[in-house]
Amino acid sequence: MGHDTEFRTYQSGDEDGVLALWSDVFPDKTAWNAPKAVISRKRAVQPEFFYVATVERRVVGTIMAGYDGVRGWIHRLAVHPDHRRKGLASQLMHKAEHGLMDIGCPKLNLQVRASNMEVVQFYRALGYMVEERLSLGKPLV
Repeated sequence: MGHDTEFRTYQSGDEDGVLALWSDVFPDKTAWNAPKAVISRKRAVQPEFFYVATVERRVVGTIMAGYDGVRGWIHRLAVHPDHRRKGLASQLMHKAEHGLMDIGCPKLNLQVRASNMEVVQFYRALGYMVEERLSLGKPLV
């Protein structure tokens, strides 16, 4: 990773780059995960926890975090395949974790697909543990 990597809060000019990255990284086509809607909703709620990583002004990584007063959550950690294994995902996680700790968040949660063991191993290496929970959801859109 060179000196040209920047980690910062999302800006409106990042939208096309974020959409392109998410199109490459996330296969989910559900209504509640529509990328433009996700961006719009995050910009309305705790936008300071929507981070991007850029290389030569091109978006190559994202993470969204939030805190509801009880737990923090991580969403949309993504790194472009050409920029993986360079520490970007770990640095994005670090940025989100510290942002949430700064406002008093006591614990972070995140969800990954059970079939995505490579991602589970990544999070375990960062100190996250698989907790015995059932994840329930209900679409509202």
